[in-house]
Amino acid sequence: MITAKLQATALAHPNIAFIKYWGNRDDQLRLPLTGSLSMALDGLDTVTHVSFDPDLAADRFILNGMEQSGAALNRVASFLDHVRQLAGINLFAQVESSNNYPSSAGIASSAAAFAALALAATKAAGLELGEAGLSRLARLGSGSACRSVPGGFAEWLPGSGDADSYAVQIAPPEHWDLVDLIVVVDRSEKAVGSSAGHKLAATSPLQALRVAGVPERLEQCRTAILMRDFERLAQVVELDSEWMHAVMRTSNPPLYYWTPATEVVIWNVRAWRAQGHAVCATVDAGPNVHVIALAEEAAWAEAQLRALPGVLEVLKAKPGGGARIIN
Repeated sequence: MITAKLQATALAHPNIAFIKYWGNRDDQLRLPLTGSLSMALDGLDTVTHVSFDPDLAADRFILNGMEQSGAALNRVASFLDHVRQLAGINLFAQVESSNNYPSSAGIASSAAAFAALALAATKAAGLELGEAGLSRLARLGSGSACRSVPGGFAEWLPGSGDADSYAVQIAPPEHWDLVDLIVVVDRSEKAVGSSAGHKLAATSPLQALRVAGVPERLEQCRTAILMRDFERLAQVVELDSEWMHAVMRTSNPPLYYWTPATEVVIWNVRAWRAQGHAVCATVDAGPNVHVIALAEEAAWAEAQLRALPGVLEVLKAKPGGGARIIN
């Protein structure tokens, strides 16, 4: 009988998808229709502490200092059920998580959250899953979370089923000195979360066309990263982002994540690249724009972005590492 708390703390970073994940072939297991590819974002941190406590009568979830209930708590409790089953324990847990960046605004907060939760919860429960096992587990909480486990430049392999759908690192953070300038134009929580959005993807007449083109775009993106070819990266990243948002807008009901400020940023970034600057723009499921730049362009680009109308804040992130235990 366990009479003491089992606890651990983990840190993970969100990631920006260069090739997007949109649509599942199995919603419950979060098995994607296609592979995807991302870069972890250093300096944007989610820190999660998990304590399995014999004195608790139910799971508790505290996010950024505020006690959560309803859907947010249920999602965390359901994830903890997977960990309890794997570890053979029946203790409830208190989960305390905090972000140093906006949540639920298209900056992959759920990816970092479930990567950190997967590592902290399994460590607290006495499990050692290894990177692939942790990535697979994190995927059950949030699909994109699997890519935040290995960190660096990571590719999510769609796999044939639950056992082989996880992310692997194709290059470490130090491989390429890129910068993600995250242009915040709206800090509010989005009305339709990604989990709900994935279920709408199949209603778009463009989804099958988007899916058919992903393998070629993945190859182009992977090659661009490995060769450090920015122009090739820029073209495929922007094209893939446009495909995802075209599917969103033509779903039933349609999803409109962009705001007028989102479009202003995108238009300007493309004009700057046409003038010779190494910058490109991609948007996840939210209104905020990720402007990818070579490190030597970052200071100039950040100043230009801050001067645009509607820009509230610009966060700066280099390629980051994977999920890790901290004291």
